Amino acid sequence: MIVTVFRSRLMPDVREEYVALVDRMVELAATIPGYISHKGFFAEDGERVTIVEFESEEAQRVWRMHPEHRVAQRKAKEIYYESHSVQVCQVIREARFKREPAA
Repeated sequence: MIVTVFRSRLMPDVREEYVALVDRMVELAATIPGYISHKGFFAEDGERVTIVEFESEEAQRVWRMHPEHRVAQRKAKEIYYESHSVQVCQVIREARFKREPAA
């Protein structure tokens, strides 16, 4: 599995418009074969953290290079981001736990 951790800080007064763009990107990413999940959070200090999971590097590359996504990336750098960073990581180990309801 490939996990992309995207961190950003927005310019003042663009959050609502940016979130609309993100909603479109989430919709689009979900159509990519190999897409697993997407979650985004705003931290108390204003940083936005987005975690996206794909089954493979190839699926992640298809998403990264998707024409509409590329346009959104350029727009975000020009209008929305004060700063951003991207980390693309390969999962080495994974553990899960889920409590079952009491009988």
